[in-house]
Order: sequence, then structure tokens, then C-alpha cells
Amino acid sequence: MNRATPNQKKILVMPKTARILESVGGQIRLARLRRKLSVALVSERAGVSRQTVWKVEKGSPSVAIGIYAKVLAAIGLQEDLLLIAKDDELGRLLQDASLDRYKRE
Repeated sequence: MNRATPNQKKILVMPKTARILESVGGQIRLARLRRKLSVALVSERAGVSRQTVWKVEKGSPSVAIGIYAKVLAAIGLQEDLLLIAKDDELGRLLQDASLDRYKRE
């Protein structure tokens, strides 16, 4: 159960999104462990607290995406951010459908 401190806002996300964030956090944790990096070292490199790194590794929706980016950079995976929404199949289908409407005759 996530508990918000008085200074924190409770961020509500849909259950599917929460599961995805937890999966992302778990993948970040495994990457850190495979590289044999401590939470203390990653937090120092990222310029965030150890508690924040733990929140990232749990997939907390209250952590800003910029912090996720800092943690990824601290473990050498900043390029993985380029994979977000890379293959937008639905968007491409919608784009193609709208292009068909405007064909010249």
C-alpha cells in the first residue's frame, strides 16, 4: 500500500498503468543489480536520495519522469528512453487512414 506523506500528493493511476510502472521499476532494479551498482551509488550519480531510487524501482507514479531519466542515466541506460512510444502502430494506422481521405483525384 502506498502511503503519501503530508508533503506528497497521492498519484492515482489506472490499475494497468500501475502494473506497467511496477514492471518498469523492476526492470530498472534488475539492470542495477546486474551491473552490481548499489542504491547509494546510483542515488549519488543521479543526484537523488536513496529513497527516491527505491521509489523508482517500485514503479511509483509519484516520481517525475525526469527522475526516472536520471536513474536510467546513472546506470547507463538513458538511451532506453528513446524506446518509449517508438512503435505507435495505432497512431500510424490512424495517420494512414486520414491520408487516404485527402488523396487528390
